[in-house]
This record gives sequence, C-alpha cells and structure tokens, in this order.
Amino acid sequence: MPEGPSLYILKELVKDFSGQDIVRADGNVRAIDPARLVGQRILAIHTWGKHLLIETPAMIVRVHFLLFGTYRINERREGKTPRLSLEAANGNEINFYACQVRDIDRATYEAYDFSADVMSDAWDPKKARKKLRAQPDMLACDALLDQDIFSGVGNIIKNEVLFRIRVHPLSTVGALPAPKLRALVDEARQYSFDFLEWKRQFVLKQHWLAHAKKICPRCDIPFHKANLGRSNRRSFYCEKCQKRYV
Repeated sequence: MPEGPSLYILKELVKDFSGQDIVRADGNVRAIDPARLVGQRILAIHTWGKHLLIETPAMIVRVHFLLFGTYRINERREGKTPRLSLEAANGNEINFYACQVRDIDRATYEAYDFSADVMSDAWDPKKARKKLRAQPDMLACDALLDQDIFSGVGNIIKNEVLFRIRVHPLSTVGALPAPKLRALVDEARQYSFDFLEWKRQFVLKQHWLAHAKKICPRCDIPFHKANLGRSNRRSFYCEKCQKRYV
C-alpha cells in the first residue's frame, strides 16, 4: 500500500518524464480517454499525499493509488493490463495498476492544500494542530489517516507514530495534552521522512516497532491488534505503554 513517502520516491523516479511529449497512451481506464493525452507535453509531475498529478496543457491527470495501487517504470506486470500506460518521446514508459485515474480541472488542482502534505516543503504544523483542535472528538487513529490534515500518512505511519509518542489509538484528540498533540503532528512528518530514507535503503520493515508486530519491544508483552475507528484500519498497540486519553 503506497503512502506519501512512496509517492515522493515515485516523483523522483519520473522526473525525466517532465518536458517530454506523450507519444502513446492507453489502458483500461474509463474515466478519461487516453487518446486525449497523445501529443501533449508533460509540463510537470506533482505529488499530494497518495495522489500523483501529471500536468499537461490540455488536462491534469490525477492518479490516486488508493489502498493497492502500484506502478512499473519501463516494464509491465505480467498478465495485467495497466489502468493507464504512458510512453514519452524519450522512450520511457510508466504503467499504473489498481488505482483510480481521472482528469481534474485547473481550479481543482489549484485548490490542493500542499500545507497538509507531510512530505511537502509547504507543510504547516500550525495548521495541522488547528485542524485537530477543531475536531476534539476525533480518535487519534482516525486523525492520522485524515488526508485533509495529514496528506500522505497511511496505516504504517499511523501505527508507528502512535507507538513512538506512547498514545493509544482510541485516544480522543481533544483529550491529548498540548505536548502530546504537538508530538502527534511533529512525529507524523518526522516518521514520514524516516520512512522515506528506510524505503530508499530497502530496510523499511526492519525498522517497524509496532506495525504488524506481535510483541511490544518496550514492555515485552503481546500487542493488541484490532480494526479501530471510523477508518476501520488495523491498529497494533500496547495497552501498557500507550496511554489512552479520553
């Protein structure tokens, strides 16, 4: 499942597509006509959370990776038809699978709040704290997955951040002491960049302390595992060292 740091890596991998004309576009996408992209120049490629935004003069293509989206550069998945396949004039090809592809207008693109993207230079922790304080009944496990607050944070980052700051996933945001609220925001960004570095080194899983683990490394007791919150996503947590604030 892609999270913000994985899309950041993808953005780096496709930098050579910028400035190139699209010479072929196809796939089983229904929301757009790929033929409209042929002959268009890729002006820029942006990321926002789990969204990849391919900007051309005629349209902006939004690729949303959802839960299971993947991509291949200069290769294809055997036996799988891409949702969208693009070939550039320099011969490079990118293929997207199990994702949502649609076009968005310029106004929609300009409305993207990059200050909510934990990987962006425009990230604004003050805005994140303000948004959290406005929803005091929200659970901590849901808050970290709210893409309007923490764009790019996924389930791995959620579990690891809550373990790092010793906060139970069923804590309510309004009950968190100010230092814990600040830690929640700060660690969401810090862990995202740790994730990025470990992902680049192919050692991400080696650094998991809570996600998909069975034993708490601090307390040496079994982790609890449950689908929690309105997001109903898997949480791994320790009832002893992660305090529940209510």
